[in-house]
Amino acid sequence: MITLEPIVPEKVFIFKAVRLRALQDSPSAFGSTYAKESQLTDADWVTRAVRWSSDGSTGYIAMDGDNPCGIAASYLDENDATQAHLVSMWTAPTHRQQGIGRLLINEILGWARLREARTLQLLVTSNNEPAISFYKSLGFARTGRTEPYPNDPALLEYEMSRVIL
Repeated sequence: MITLEPIVPEKVFIFKAVRLRALQDSPSAFGSTYAKESQLTDADWVTRAVRWSSDGSTGYIAMDGDNPCGIAASYLDENDATQAHLVSMWTAPTHRQQGIGRLLINEILGWARLREARTLQLLVTSNNEPAISFYKSLGFARTGRTEPYPNDPALLEYEMSRVIL
């Protein structure tokens, strides 16, 4: 049975392990890199966990028993709290196509709704067709805004957004 656990300092080593695994598995899906984040200290990871468990941001780890199999986080836009941003979304290859991504996004939507956010936005790399299709199936649509992918100038990131009902 899949459970979702909040990213909190007490779970910092699970958070670190799943985040690094995500960066290794899907390097072009994130704005950061495994090389960069694997150099972070334990104190850096605790700071991140604290940040993901504040009023303006949240993060969740999907657990299959004791095995972390997914992650997602969100934060409210500092200039417009009616906009929430989905970041760090990843599901382990062994657990894809099983509804875990949907569970994570639904949890993020619930969190954002409680904070009166009206839209959930994300950036997805232009070469990640499975993710684009997944997000479309959950009601996200491309906004038309793009930006260069920071780790590979040959790629773009598409902004996608959906209304929070």
